[in-house]
Amino acid sequence: MQDANNLMLLDGSRIIIEAMARAGADSFIGYPITPANLLYQYAGQRMPVMLPAPDEITTLQWMSGMSVTGRLPITATSFPGFALMVESINMAYMMELPMVIILVQRLGPATGTATCGAQGDLSLLRGMISGGHPTPVLCTSSMEDCWTLSAKAVEIAVKLRTPVILLTSKEEVMTQKSFDLSVLSEIVPVVRKYYASAEPYQSYKPQGLVPEFLPVTQTMHQVRITASTHNQKGILQNTDEESMANTRRLEEKIRVSLPDYTFYEYTPKQGAKNLIVSFGITAEAAKDAQSQLTKKGIPVSLLIPKTLLPTPSIYLEIMEKYESVVIAEENINNQFSDMIYGLKKPKNHKFIGGLGKMITPQQIQEGIKS
Repeated sequence: MQDANNLMLLDGSRIIIEAMARAGADSFIGYPITPANLLYQYAGQRMPVMLPAPDEITTLQWMSGMSVTGRLPITATSFPGFALMVESINMAYMMELPMVIILVQRLGPATGTATCGAQGDLSLLRGMISGGHPTPVLCTSSMEDCWTLSAKAVEIAVKLRTPVILLTSKEEVMTQKSFDLSVLSEIVPVVRKYYASAEPYQSYKPQGLVPEFLPVTQTMHQVRITASTHNQKGILQNTDEESMANTRRLEEKIRVSLPDYTFYEYTPKQGAKNLIVSFGITAEAAKDAQSQLTKKGIPVSLLIPKTLLPTPSIYLEIMEKYESVVIAEENINNQFSDMIYGLKKPKNHKFIGGLGKMITPQQIQEGIKS
């Protein structure tokens, strides 16, 4: 039973910022861009430190500077701004600096249409790190996800010492709806551990696969931070064995830890031969389509991936159980299926796409029936 005192009219932006603040994010640096403006506004009210940057390149440079001092910075942008950030995200990736970038998708290419939603940035995220190394990408598909996945993004950034992308969309962060706050669980702040030994500190000497962190603001040890290929001490050594092992570790630490941050929603129906796969804002339409088909006596299962990169193998295992699979996403080139299958997509897959308008439950139902 809902308690009227817990009902609020709010949008995903406020939930995302509040969740990240509770999880331990303490700084927001950003340049305003539609449709991420509400995240910028709310962060200015909630974060202990808020710095308005003159542009998106500066944003990521300042975030990196904040991160090496021991702060946990976040930002929010959309594709035009994100494109300017990519080089600096690569820098932070190589330096192993924890931070979170909230990417609010809108219609492209280029500046596109700032006030029109889309799901067109997945392919970009898959290949944004030079060398093809993966960056953790979580994707919200509901108000509850805006809470839980935002906190997880902060946690992953700290535990793996890496930039993390939280992928969302215009409709999720700007649309207000009546929401019951009592369904949100408590968020435990991430515990930050720092190097405590008296032995000389090596910035990139792994403990397991992740080096211990030490902010540059302390006075006990020298800290070397660099974006060039380096050994465990942070010294440039071109392509020697130790430096190459260090670069391989950047990918390995993310892939090995994938089971710890694999999030998805799978709703199987008894007797179902068809499966709907959808993520982000389109997952809401997919849920409605599943419900409506069930009422009509047509059992169909539903898979909502929430960890998009690296792509968990469980998605493929689930999809292979069904005679036919309908993948719904708001683009015209089937980016999710491309990510999994490449050029050779299974013949039993059907794609429901859209450009400039949201996909409806009716479109997904028609895809199942056909």
